[in-house]
Amino acid sequence: MTLHKTYKTLPEEDTYVPSERRITRERHRRARTRRATAIAATSTLVTGVVLFLLITGSPGWDRTRETFFDPHYARVALPQVLEGLWLNLRLLAVCGCAVLALGLLLAVARTLRGPVFFPIRALATVYTDFFRGLPLIICLLMVVFGVPALRLQGVTNDPVLLGGAALVLTYSAYVAEVFRAGIESVHPSQRAAARSLGLSSGQTLRFVVLPQAVRRVVPPLLNDLVSLQKDTGLVSIAGAVDAVYAAQIIASKDFNYTPYVVAGLVFVALTIPMTRLTDWVTARMDRRRAQGGLV
Repeated sequence: MTLHKTYKTLPEEDTYVPSERRITRERHRRARTRRATAIAATSTLVTGVVLFLLITGSPGWDRTRETFFDPHYARVALPQVLEGLWLNLRLLAVCGCAVLALGLLLAVARTLRGPVFFPIRALATVYTDFFRGLPLIICLLMVVFGVPALRLQGVTNDPVLLGGAALVLTYSAYVAEVFRAGIESVHPSQRAAARSLGLSSGQTLRFVVLPQAVRRVVPPLLNDLVSLQKDTGLVSIAGAVDAVYAAQIIASKDFNYTPYVVAGLVFVALTIPMTRLTDWVTARMDRRRAQGGLV
């Protein structure tokens, strides 16, 4: 029996030296980037200064500052606004999950094939068209004040639950269209390939079509989630004490609107990270699609 020794060849030392032209080109690129950054920063600073001088130099600025930007009312309102914000966050979490589930169900119902499923497709289409066309504020008013007027046994009169139901009804129609667009964007060859492998229609939809469709519509779904986060403040019209209604209570005492500004800034502080996350996910998926890593 002969033993053979295997020797690993060590990689040769990298002796690559960039050319003078490449070094010059990279140096020029860095200098151009620094110059563009400096110009953008200067332009932004000048624009901010001009806007600041224009606003603060207006004749009614003193009165506006007292009415909308009073530090005393801001300190008073912030704790109560943050306490009310907890309701908005809970509504966002619960309604967001319900909207995704109902929207996906509606999208699947609208994409079912065959004449036997026509009634389901028709009902899903009517639902989607109706609640996409109905303004959210009217839907909230109809649900919050119309449902208790029916005096149905076992139906809640809680404004938080009714307001959340109205949000789900409206946003599920929008999300359903997003899911449907993703489902229809999957090439028919994917279905044909799955069926040729012996998968049923349901299995094809579950294991082949839906995974691709959901990945493609993640950015617009996140945008809808951002909109839902802002619109949770509309439940205040039903009397639910959220961040907006807490600000309204404080503002109505002394007719100072600083609490509204505080509530608005709190919502903006929540929205900006979610918007940046949406942009990051979109850019990441675009890079993967450009590299051929996303079907």
